Amino acid sequence: MNLFLAAAAESSGFVAGVEKVNGAINGFIWGPIMCAVFVLVGIIMTFRTRWFQVSKLATWWKNTIAAVFTDKKVRTTDEKKSITQFQALSTALAATVGTGNIAGVATAIVSGGPGAVFWMWISAFFGMMTKFSEIALSMKYRYKNEKGEWQGGPMVFIEKGLGKNFKWLAVLFAIFATFASFGIGSAVQANSTAGALKQAFGFNPVIVGIVLAVITAVVIIGGIKRIGKVTEILVPFMAILYIIGAIILIVMNANNLGSAFGSIFSGAFRFKAVGGGVLGFTIQQAMRYGVARGVFSNEAGLGSSSIAHAASDTKEPIKQAMWGVFEVFADTIVICTLTALSVLCTGVHQAGLVDEAGKALSGASLTSAAFSSGFGQVGSIFLAVAMCLFAFSTMVGWSYYGERTYEYLFGSSTTIIYKVVFLCTIILGPATQLNLVWDIADTLNGLMAIPNLIGVVALSGTVAALTKDYLKRRRETGAILE
Repeated sequence: MNLFLAAAAESSGFVAGVEKVNGAINGFIWGPIMCAVFVLVGIIMTFRTRWFQVSKLATWWKNTIAAVFTDKKVRTTDEKKSITQFQALSTALAATVGTGNIAGVATAIVSGGPGAVFWMWISAFFGMMTKFSEIALSMKYRYKNEKGEWQGGPMVFIEKGLGKNFKWLAVLFAIFATFASFGIGSAVQANSTAGALKQAFGFNPVIVGIVLAVITAVVIIGGIKRIGKVTEILVPFMAILYIIGAIILIVMNANNLGSAFGSIFSGAFRFKAVGGGVLGFTIQQAMRYGVARGVFSNEAGLGSSSIAHAASDTKEPIKQAMWGVFEVFADTIVICTLTALSVLCTGVHQAGLVDEAGKALSGASLTSAAFSSGFGQVGSIFLAVAMCLFAFSTMVGWSYYGERTYEYLFGSSTTIIYKVVFLCTIILGPATQLNLVWDIADTLNGLMAIPNLIGVVALSGTVAALTKDYLKRRRETGAILE
């Protein structure tokens, strides 16, 4: 008995030690210094591309979402091992548009105040060019593996762009991304889905985990072609469904829209000290949580989505990179903003609502309360369904990211091992207490940014040259380059 108690105490001490170390790393990765770095890199790439997201707004809009309805080549491909431009976007958005759009935004408002939304916009504005750069570099340096499939992403452009001496940096990215996929990409998403379905319909979490694993297996075992076909249907459907629901809720509370925007802008620049603290504490909190949750949602700076874009059939790096600009726009400027306005217009963040344990509502629970205030029980069910769709799409998208980074480390012949482990984490997710798993995965997610951002800045001249050359050739030919 004494041995058992001693072992339990030792185990508890180990977990506490891991939590402490992870907390320190996480505090830095998602702290003010790194948040400033995320924005700074976006500013650098904005200047190096001559404010492409603004100066070429008509160009990237016409060649991305508008082209879906006018250009058949965007939606079709004859290449057996590639996916279409739109499928590449959908796969990337599948992983990007997730629970962060629902839970992350609400958390930012609770922790950083309404002003966090403004800094979320700022990070997204400059993040457009960070993601643009990541995709352009992935497209330039991608290569085909022995199966004839495209392999690209930060680990590839770091090694090939910076040279063999920096392969260790590429390996670091691949390790962080692979392990992050098992946490944020699978177990955490499965847990969120099971929790939402249990709350709304009373479903058994263990059964939900098994069903999710089976459905996900059917999709990911078919490879990138099947993933692309599923996401190009799932992503537009779930995004439009959520957008319509949020807009209706905001319209129902339109009389509060002015005050909502007012609180966003006033909160972003409020220099009021808290508890005798340093003057400007509130603006620091708004900036920190706005930028951190914005990056967590749109992944600009993490480099992950460029892995999916590298599988596109287009030959022009800049043409595919323009989808990255739209991706950040859709994720943060549209979806995250609608979530924020839903919370702010309904006023649930100031209503003093608490959960069963007596803790103030935050995250998905707060957003659910916002929808429930407008639609009653139907609102909470609607949000539960949205959460499930967002979480499932994230699992599908991240399975591809993890598979590619695993392949970079160990070769393509053993990727079946990765898929099996990934599916097992989906099964275990709903039956596990994931606080520490979430925290560690969140840290790994942020650690990916360090090698990626180093690569982007070091190769910024290449991005600038690619952009200048593409635009010059477009002007000379007067046609859209493929």
